[in-house]
Amino acid sequence: MTAQDSLRLYGRTTELADVAALLERLRSGPGGALVVAGDPGLGRSALLEHATRGFGAGPALLVRADPGEPGGRHLPSGGLRSMLASHTRVLGPAPRFPDGPPEPAELLDALGSRRGAGEPLLVCVDDADLWDAGSRAALGFAARRAGRLRGVGLLLAVAGRRVDSPEFAGVPSVRLRPLDDVAAGALLDELTGGSCPAAVREELLHEAAGNPALLTALTDRLTVPQLSGVEPLPRPLADGDVLMRVAGGRLAELAPESGTLLLLVAAAQELAPDGPGADAALVLRAAAAAGVPARALDQAEAAGIVRSAGSRIRFDDPLLRRAVHAGAPLSRRRTAHSLLAAALHGVRHRLPRLLHRAMAAQGPDPRLAAVLAAVASAPDLRAGHGELAVALSRAGELSAAGSARTARFAAAAEHARLAGLPHRARELLAAADEGPAHDAVRGSAELVRGTLTLQDGPVGDAYGSLVLAASLLGPYDPERALVARLTALAAAWSGGDLAACVAGLSGVGPGPADDYRTGMLAALNARLDEARAPLRRVMERAEAESDPERLVQAGSAALVLGNIAGACHLGARALAAARAHDAAVYVPRALEQLAYAELRAGRHSRARAHAEEGLRVAHRAGQRNTAAHHHAVLAFVAAVEGDAAAVERHADAAMAVAGPHGLAQAATLAEWARGLGDLGRGLAAEAVARFGPLVRPGHRTGHFALRWLALPCFVEAAVLAGERDETAAAVEEFALWAAQGADPQASAQLARCRALLAPVAAAEEHWAQALARHELAGGDFERGRTLLLYGKWLRRRRRLREARGRLRDALCAFERCGALVWADQTRAELRATGGATGGSAGPLERLTPQQLRIARCVADGATNREVALRLSVSPRTVDHHLRNVFAALGVRSRVELSRLVDRAETGAAPG
Repeated sequence: MTAQDSLRLYGRTTELADVAALLERLRSGPGGALVVAGDPGLGRSALLEHATRGFGAGPALLVRADPGEPGGRHLPSGGLRSMLASHTRVLGPAPRFPDGPPEPAELLDALGSRRGAGEPLLVCVDDADLWDAGSRAALGFAARRAGRLRGVGLLLAVAGRRVDSPEFAGVPSVRLRPLDDVAAGALLDELTGGSCPAAVREELLHEAAGNPALLTALTDRLTVPQLSGVEPLPRPLADGDVLMRVAGGRLAELAPESGTLLLLVAAAQELAPDGPGADAALVLRAAAAAGVPARALDQAEAAGIVRSAGSRIRFDDPLLRRAVHAGAPLSRRRTAHSLLAAALHGVRHRLPRLLHRAMAAQGPDPRLAAVLAAVASAPDLRAGHGELAVALSRAGELSAAGSARTARFAAAAEHARLAGLPHRARELLAAADEGPAHDAVRGSAELVRGTLTLQDGPVGDAYGSLVLAASLLGPYDPERALVARLTALAAAWSGGDLAACVAGLSGVGPGPADDYRTGMLAALNARLDEARAPLRRVMERAEAESDPERLVQAGSAALVLGNIAGACHLGARALAAARAHDAAVYVPRALEQLAYAELRAGRHSRARAHAEEGLRVAHRAGQRNTAAHHHAVLAFVAAVEGDAAAVERHADAAMAVAGPHGLAQAATLAEWARGLGDLGRGLAAEAVARFGPLVRPGHRTGHFALRWLALPCFVEAAVLAGERDETAAAVEEFALWAAQGADPQASAQLARCRALLAPVAAAEEHWAQALARHELAGGDFERGRTLLLYGKWLRRRRRLREARGRLRDALCAFERCGALVWADQTRAELRATGGATGGSAGPLERLTPQQLRIARCVADGATNREVALRLSVSPRTVDHHLRNVFAALGVRSRVELSRLVDRAETGAAPG
């Protein structure tokens, strides 16, 4: 079975809906047209055939280009007229029209002749971009005017880049993209009956990269034992035959000289497959040496296979590039690389020249391998990690069996990891595992393996590999051994294993740049006073740092110290450094830290923006664990904003990975988000059930660090639900943690928790303390929650005017930070007090937020000193603001101010 043979199309909901809309339009009368664009193998033909078979309202024709007529793929207007007359369904090559392409008017006339036939007509034209220029123009002309032809529809399939061609400009279009993981997995299950083990399944999905035709061809190629995991998969998994069958159809029609030039372009790109393309000058020099004229490039561009952009030539479709290189005979590939090597000159091109020579070499060549490895390992070499991975892996292939071969594969794996190529890195590690090696080389390999597993795999396994790496590297490379231990700390932290965090950092003597290890070890042992000095030094040194990994560590240090502004600053710098220094692997992690820091700062919209970008790049980089953390952040933001559906969607996505991979941090944040969503909707009892397992002492399912951050939510939910039994002890435990100063919001949250639990006589002071501390800490969301709870407390005691003032402040805070569900809850409370819910009105709109707070306090009868204590400012500041309030409102006394505030805030609905 092929992808085109399957009647079911996976992952094409949007595209199928667009086609269905066109077909429904034809059934109801008006005509229409749609262009379907996509690269080879993505299912353009399948979508057209699906439309043809599913159109039951009248005749449907599927016309395909005829590759058997050189230079003469003309749209057969005469043949088309006869087909229209006979209602014949055509599946196969279109009849050739010997008199040349039809004029646009002829085509419109042919299609328009169907208007009186009494039933609609669908004409599907596959590979419409392969017709000659005149026929393409006629098709585009007809498609743009199809709306005038009642009951006539045109569905045109074109290559991805051709959708922007002038011939098809103005025609509605839909682009086919590679399938996402879910859709590709569903197709694989259909092809294999769901029998693939996880490892084989992952290999197939990665190799196919969302291309349904390639995924189908790969499964067709494999034997039953290979598909079931009993026998190893062939290497390469997608060989030249498979790639040519899926993507190489257009290559057979090119002149030999164009084929040679394309092979040179593909061979040049082998050094950096994901780079900007091949050096045009290099390719043309090599082509000239082979006797290939420059016009061959024009022919290849005209065929839509490559395009020139500035000094670069690149394939539009990466799959086609692979097909050109892998589908050529080995002798031709070697010749192409030899030509490229001979065309490179100078010291600056030493590595690419050596690498092309190595690509052209036959069999082991230890001498060439040694030279290539030495040049690729030179500290002053300017080359990308992807190119270095290719160079060192080729050096390993040319090496004789032994420790040097293993070391080169291990080094290549590290560069592949840094280039954001985790699957390639794992392949190289597997090659390194096959040979003997020194402990230092084994340690390097385990460090790469552990880091890869931390990004996508069980974090417990990552921790084991990283601790082993540290022990193997310790006697030979103490600095990399420390890197292994710090990465092990990240794995244990992600897994919520406090004991493993401490064990991973313990038992090691002082070393270079050891402040981070020392500070984190002290913090983990609840000695934050000892941790401050070394962690501050980490942050200070980071100001002159450009290494993204160390900037991420410095950002983590800032979060541990409670320096949220510093964490945001360092996260932004880590992101910039990762983007600027060819370190794609760090971009998802930097975005994760930045999103989390913004979340801690209460800037939820910024956190969402960073997490959404992080989610995209994490998926592209194959970092499912990092993606789970981004999903958890997005779930939390959705809970703040009140989008219950998004909370569940992102929390479920986070848990789908967090569960099997042991990501306690992501799982806790996702569950916290669910509880916060319940709390925002007033479902206190449900929130208690969510928060309880995350914060209760003893055996917990929560993360040891996030427990403290979530504990105020648990106390609030428990009090609102009437379940106070555990709250007093929890608050006192929280007080010990808040005293360490690790979270700027903790002091205000502690006062809020005590206000919720205190007797009436003592609660007022706690509410005032909480609001004063919020003024120092900042953050609209947390301050809004305190104001809302205080307003509820005041309303229950029939202090309605005071309650309205606090609730209006809460409403403003929630509206500013986008916490819509909390704003709705606040409006409901305001209505219960008899107050208007539209916010400040009339003259009060002239006041600044601080002036408005002071005016309300004075209207409540507070003296200047009492206002100062309540707002945590000086009496002189209150006096200054109050004079400005009197001037802005045109009042001359506190009594007039009180009356004006009362009228403005209660006039709409007196209470």
